[in-house]
Amino acid sequence: MPTLSVFLDVPLAQKLEGSLLKTYKQDDCPNKMFLAYKVCMSNKGQPWVSSVVRKTRLQIAQDPSLNYEYMPVMGMKSFIQASLKLLFGRHNQVIVENRVGGVHTVGDNGAFQLGAQFLKIWHQDSQVVYIISSRKEPHGLVFQDMGFKVSEYSFWDPKKLRMDPNVLLNVVEQAPHGCIFVIGNTGDCKLTQSQWARLMASMKRKQIFPFFDIPYQGLSTGDLEEDTNFLQYFVSQGFEFFCSQSMSKTFGIYDEGVGILVVVALNNQLLLCVLSQLMTLTRALWLNSPSRGARIITSILCNPALQGEWKHSLKGLVEDIMLTKEKVKEKLRLLGTPGSWDHITDQSGPHSYLGLNYFLRTNPHSLPVGKQRQCHKNESSTDTGYDLDESQRHKATCKKPDTKGHILYDSMYMKCKSTETESRLAFARGRERGIGLIAHRHGVSFSGDGNVPASVAMVTQHSED
Repeated sequence: MPTLSVFLDVPLAQKLEGSLLKTYKQDDCPNKMFLAYKVCMSNKGQPWVSSVVRKTRLQIAQDPSLNYEYMPVMGMKSFIQASLKLLFGRHNQVIVENRVGGVHTVGDNGAFQLGAQFLKIWHQDSQVVYIISSRKEPHGLVFQDMGFKVSEYSFWDPKKLRMDPNVLLNVVEQAPHGCIFVIGNTGDCKLTQSQWARLMASMKRKQIFPFFDIPYQGLSTGDLEEDTNFLQYFVSQGFEFFCSQSMSKTFGIYDEGVGILVVVALNNQLLLCVLSQLMTLTRALWLNSPSRGARIITSILCNPALQGEWKHSLKGLVEDIMLTKEKVKEKLRLLGTPGSWDHITDQSGPHSYLGLNYFLRTNPHSLPVGKQRQCHKNESSTDTGYDLDESQRHKATCKKPDTKGHILYDSMYMKCKSTETESRLAFARGRERGIGLIAHRHGVSFSGDGNVPASVAMVTQHSED
């Protein structure tokens, strides 16, 4: 008699990502171009890695003194200390007053997983989370799985084609008392000092708990300190907060997935209590964090010569990203594309919106698209131009978030001309997941995972010899 499986009623989960690259590989068009890489790519089509990382990795592998013992539950202490100094500055008041600490986390989302579990237990007065960023973040899924009520918003204004800091201010005004506020990378928002003051006054009045996301410090402007200057506003006003500091992208060690959950408290005694509870949760989540990525980063940050070399390579990467954006804008101008495209170069960092708003899968070379990382450059990528009617570029409308905080989009259509062919595009209604883009010289090939935001972005590539 056959035994019934306990997994009999388990369905296949909807794929969140991965189908895009598969579609790209199956496409036999000789001029195809994959523009949706999540990592920065070299001119050889390989993930960008700072040259100092390769050198340091080799030195660590040949170090006979390493015994590969289990890491402490909190993680590598030297890595945490070096990361905090990078984030706040060596002489920042929270470091001097010993009221900032951290826990070594696993993966880009590990800090949010750990922080959400802590807040679920110790922040029971409000289980409401507002997430606002320049792009769709995966953090909403983490908080939703914990039972929080989540609402998500974007800085990007698709009608004005710019990042709008008023979105952040308006959302804070309507947020309930005591909620959790997850703030993504604010580099493109460019809030004035008076706007920061207004924001913090509203957050203090409503006792809103900030949870910052620093996914790629240094990649917005090329200046590590400038990218995190906004944290000093909150420190100076006596805020307590969490911060997810991901280190993988800025060093080019994406497969290591290393970062920390930063905790800023009012005093050292409170900090120690929070860290003790976080370590209890860490034992249940991963117990011991991997050490190799942390060792590489610590070795670089604690060696002035290596740190200087790393900063130089990081600045070169950002300069290449901005140069490619300039080339894309200039190509659109030379093609006589209607409208202003200044918003391409007004945006900083590895993500960028182009402002093309409508997509639908009508043939193998016309699929859903969304905003992309500005991290893969090929000279031919600037040779595909789009002749768009100005009125068509601004017809997109999006619905307000539903009760679960998911932004929905109505299906629309437009005509998009490349330099050689015309494609009918539209976008499907749904939540953004992993979004992709394939572009062809002879046509326009867009590909994604079926749920899209109302924008597209180009992608750049960095070359480091």
